[in-house]
Amino acid sequence: MPRYYPVYLDVQGRRCAVFGGNSEAERKVNYLLECGADVMFHAPASHATDGLKALAAAGKVVWRKRAYRKGDLEGVWLAIVADTTDPDRNELVFSEARERNVVLNVMDVPHLCTFIAPAVVQRKDVTVAVSTGGASPALARRLREEMSSPACRCMRWAGVGPVLAAARRDIRSQKVVVCPDVWQELMTEQWLTLAETKPVQAQKEVAAALTARHCQDCAPFGRCQKHV
Repeated sequence: MPRYYPVYLDVQGRRCAVFGGNSEAERKVNYLLECGADVMFHAPASHATDGLKALAAAGKVVWRKRAYRKGDLEGVWLAIVADTTDPDRNELVFSEARERNVVLNVMDVPHLCTFIAPAVVQRKDVTVAVSTGGASPALARRLREEMSSPACRCMRWAGVGPVLAAARRDIRSQKVVVCPDVWQELMTEQWLTLAETKPVQAQKEVAAALTARHCQDCAPFGRCQKHV
């Protein structure tokens, strides 16, 4: 039975705090920024990477030039402890996060986490998260590397995500309703090859095929009623 419930968090515009100035902290800060978060990091000047200093100088993040202090989680929605070299400090952050109901990850210290960060494979708009529940981060990383390889055929579909998204917008604008199974039927290897080489043509073909399968019975509901 899995210990963790997999979920994607919307951090757009939310205050997120990262404690630490090492390379892991920089990686976490950059990813939070990519996701639209309002990011603040805590680290003495002597412990911050050049990359983090540059982000602060550019005004992209707020930099508190010190380690964690009680009260630093006020107004924070999500926090990450990237520098875990001080066990006592880790416990203090965890205690305050619990008091304030802040979502917390203390890297590689699962018993102090309310969420764990999976290994992530990103291809255009598709994100695949791989987790072993903290049992083997090395395995999660290996799976991520395998899936990131051009030899992984499953990720070819991620590359044509924008084509499918455009076709979905097309049929929605016409109030066309089709069963999810119809999408699966149309997503063949032949169509995939077409989408990779001639995306505009592939978009038009799949949109036309979906429109031809429009379900009149489900149309008044705006969605397929077979899979409610």
